[in-house]
Amino acid sequence: MPATSPVGRLAATVERLRQEVRAAQAEAEGRALIELAKGILVERLGCGPAQAARQLAELTERARTTTLELAVDVINQAARDRVSEVTDAFLATTAEPDRTAEESAAVRLRAAESGALAADDTQAVADSLLQHALRPLGAVAVAIWAAGSDGSLTLAGSAGFPPAEAARWRYVPPDVATVARRGLTEPEGQWLPSLAESGLPTIGRHDFPDGARAAVPAGAGGRIHGVLEIAWPGPEGARPPQVVRQMEALAELCAHTLEAYALPSGAAQEPRMLPDVVELMDLADGLHDPALVLVPHLDDSGQLVDFRIQHVNSHFLDPAGRSRAVVNGALLLEAYPMAAGASELFQRVERVYATGEPFRAHRMRLTALVDQVPLSAVADISVSRHGSSVLLIWRIEDEAARLASLLQHAQRLGRIGGFEENLLTGEITWNGQLFSLYGRPPTSLPVPLEDLPAHAHPDDAVTIRRFLRTLLHHRRPASAAFRLLRPDQVTRHIRVVAEPVLDTGGQLFVVRGAYQDISAQHWTEVALAATRDQLAHTEQQADERNRLALQLQHAIMPPAQAPLKMPDLQVAVRYRPAETEQLVGGDWYDAVVLPSGMVLLCVGDVAGHGIEAATSMVVLRNALRGLAVTGAGPGQLLSWLNIVAHHLTGAVTATAVCGLYDAERRTLRWARAGHLPPVLVRDAEATALPTLRGLLLGALPEAVYEETELQLAEGDTLLMYTDGLIERRDRSVEESLSHLLDTARSAPRTLDQQLDRLLTYSRSDTDDDTCIVGIRVL
Repeated sequence: MPATSPVGRLAATVERLRQEVRAAQAEAEGRALIELAKGILVERLGCGPAQAARQLAELTERARTTTLELAVDVINQAARDRVSEVTDAFLATTAEPDRTAEESAAVRLRAAESGALAADDTQAVADSLLQHALRPLGAVAVAIWAAGSDGSLTLAGSAGFPPAEAARWRYVPPDVATVARRGLTEPEGQWLPSLAESGLPTIGRHDFPDGARAAVPAGAGGRIHGVLEIAWPGPEGARPPQVVRQMEALAELCAHTLEAYALPSGAAQEPRMLPDVVELMDLADGLHDPALVLVPHLDDSGQLVDFRIQHVNSHFLDPAGRSRAVVNGALLLEAYPMAAGASELFQRVERVYATGEPFRAHRMRLTALVDQVPLSAVADISVSRHGSSVLLIWRIEDEAARLASLLQHAQRLGRIGGFEENLLTGEITWNGQLFSLYGRPPTSLPVPLEDLPAHAHPDDAVTIRRFLRTLLHHRRPASAAFRLLRPDQVTRHIRVVAEPVLDTGGQLFVVRGAYQDISAQHWTEVALAATRDQLAHTEQQADERNRLALQLQHAIMPPAQAPLKMPDLQVAVRYRPAETEQLVGGDWYDAVVLPSGMVLLCVGDVAGHGIEAATSMVVLRNALRGLAVTGAGPGQLLSWLNIVAHHLTGAVTATAVCGLYDAERRTLRWARAGHLPPVLVRDAEATALPTLRGLLLGALPEAVYEETELQLAEGDTLLMYTDGLIERRDRSVEESLSHLLDTARSAPRTLDQQLDRLLTYSRSDTDDDTCIVGIRVL
């Protein structure tokens, strides 16, 4: 917009006034620091204000620095607070020989502190932090988040972000993952070199999408009141330690502001007198579980060192058995010093107080020291923060009741019922599970051991009498398995185990034992035996089928075959069956002289294994031999063979490569049906022939196969093979084919030696059968 227009002049005026206001604010903050330094000199030197001003001017002239920088040095030496510590650490690692007052780290931090203390709200604090301390670090925006007791985040103040964006991020509900949330939950804060890489939502994400972010917890007095989030315009590397300490000092300034922002008007009172503590005590008294109300205990420097047990409710139960009066009012670590040890109870309480995030644990061990003796108990723990205090609830576990409950569940799951029989008084005790096993109501009378044969299957009478004789006569532990006949006509398979109990005189007076329902185990064993018999029969049938398939395969294609006698042509074949009989497959080859004088060369592979693959292989091999006498070319032969595979063999699928060699012209016409192309070895170079178009056999009712002609020369070697030669589970076909070409290049003197070499150095690991047909032009 032109500056000469009315609106342009108005905008320029507004910008000029804004700069004048900023300059006035900076000058006022600088004057405040200078006046504070004068007051320190008045107190230290015992002089008047005018003399202190002259002293400050003389020191400035001697140090050859600005009045503001010297004033900040005086303040730092007198204060020895967190800001001065950060400044000393920064100056110890950073050389600033010609720095101005605006560039000095000490001035920046003191100016930010002055602005924050003079600010009347958190928004003004954010403006002061960005202007004085963060812009020199390259930051462009800052957000101050207040942490709620429920884990929520409220935007208490921001600077550098658009107003609409700040309004949109006014409140973040609990458990929503943001950059500020990470800073709240991580003890050391969160540093993101690039916001785009993190994927976390946050304020200003669309304004600075690739910028770095820092989220520093703002804590004071052991409690985290919020988070200071700082935004940079672009990606940044790791921050130096001195810069990190500056950001932590700024976060501590924010914590004091947020403390006043978050606490009620009565916050200046002692913690135990706060209304929220009184309300929490009333809440604890209404709980049925043992509850403790804890308030923070700070040292002289304001640091959290312990928690005081402000109140315990009427249901309080101490692990060591101490009374409420002994524990009430004591410090947590004094009453339970082991809480800082392995259980980490104190650290959990401290973390809940700092962040406001509740903590719950199941079966945590509580330990107390009484007369230097550790007494412990297991309890379920719940810790939550309410205002300025913490509510600790524990439910101490009754170990005996828990073990009894576990035993009861174990007996129910194991279908076990226990009993005890007093042989002197005749008193018999059964548990509830044993009545259920017998199929009798709990109000009925238990069955004595002597009457056990009357409730068992007649065929088990001998077993039960042997059991009773061992137990009652020989007085030794005994066990027996029998069939229990229940009143509901249900028969259960039961195992009984019992032991005698003798008195001091060695007389038998009590028998204790248990019954277990093993019906499921019995029927499982019966089913397993039947399955084992059936499996043995199936394995026998499979072995017979595999032997038949192997015999059929060897009858048609023996592993070693007499060489084909042809002038000026050497032909050799190899067949390697699968090592595992169950993997007998459908690989086949053929090399035969046709009536026309042409030589039929082919290899193929029928999908699958076993007798079905072997019989299908026989059909296709013989069909191709019969079709070849027609004089048709290899493409036409494969088209006819596809019809055979699709219609006459139960719709099997197979791959094949077929060639016709003309000895007079030394040419090979060939075609392929989904098979790997042949390999030509010429002049110590091995190459795979082109991959012609051709669908695998049996896939469609009709198919057309491309064929081509190859001119061979003296000394050429041609190899046809099935995938069992090269196939690997961990390599691609291309890698395996490359290894085959490398092996084929070093050709021995004879063709037989070359085929044997290919089989020897094959890297195939699928244990599939393999066929190779090789010809060499002489």
